[in-house]
Amino acid sequence: MSEKLTMGAVAYASKVVTIWEGFKGYFAANGLDFDYVLYSNYERQVEAQFAGEVQVAWNSPLAWLRAERMAAARGVSDQVKAIAMRDTDQDLTSVILVRADSGICSVADLAGKRIGVGAIDSPQATLIPLQWLREQGVDTASLQIVRNEVLAGKHGDHIGGERDAARALAAGEVDAACIIDGNHLLFTKEGTLPPGRVEVLARTAPYDHCNFTTSPGAPAALIDRFVTLLLGMSYDDPQVRPLLDLEGLRAWRPGRVSGYPLLDRAVTASGFYDAAGAVKADGYRY
Repeated sequence: MSEKLTMGAVAYASKVVTIWEGFKGYFAANGLDFDYVLYSNYERQVEAQFAGEVQVAWNSPLAWLRAERMAAARGVSDQVKAIAMRDTDQDLTSVILVRADSGICSVADLAGKRIGVGAIDSPQATLIPLQWLREQGVDTASLQIVRNEVLAGKHGDHIGGERDAARALAAGEVDAACIIDGNHLLFTKEGTLPPGRVEVLARTAPYDHCNFTTSPGAPAALIDRFVTLLLGMSYDDPQVRPLLDLEGLRAWRPGRVSGYPLLDRAVTASGFYDAAGAVKADGYRY
């Protein structure tokens, strides 16, 4: 009987089942015995990796950093690797939006202002933009941070908190809002952000998003086959194109870790995780 590769994924939306059922069929047709386990939150998923429940996980960038810290603390860094990611996971940016008539012309003008962000655990709408502001010399303690706590534990893998922040900005309830650049375009197109009434005050440095992370002790042969099949998927293949569309990519890319230092600094500065990967964020419930 062939060995099975079991992957962990977080159920942040109902489409997750459709996506991984489809990929399961694709992998089976190509000789890889594959299954998946869904978790309600990324913290549980990363812990499952180190408990031996799954051999690989589809991790958020924050979950990757936790896994990396846990691996270092346990002496297994060589076994916990970012092996693949979407083309759309690379070189992303978040934007800080203000109303066009706000009179806010620079990040220095944000001092004392109300800043709408995503959930406490959102890399793109909370942790990264606030860290980027710190690195621009803004005293974030002077900001009135208005969190939009939607689906805690999902690490911002949804647009609920960001849409709420955008709505609050449009309604004048906050002076600025932090969202990922792609959602800025979406919210403008759908009318959440009225065209011409909101402008980009600043844009963060580029960063990377999700990746497939191996678990300690994952069988190398199965991981190699998994990566080979991922990278071999073609958007021109009618079997996989609908799945790629649902997962928001056109091609899988080899994993890299060069796009995580900004978030890593944010995690350290905010105390979200400690050096060993323990959850320390005050008020974080998942």
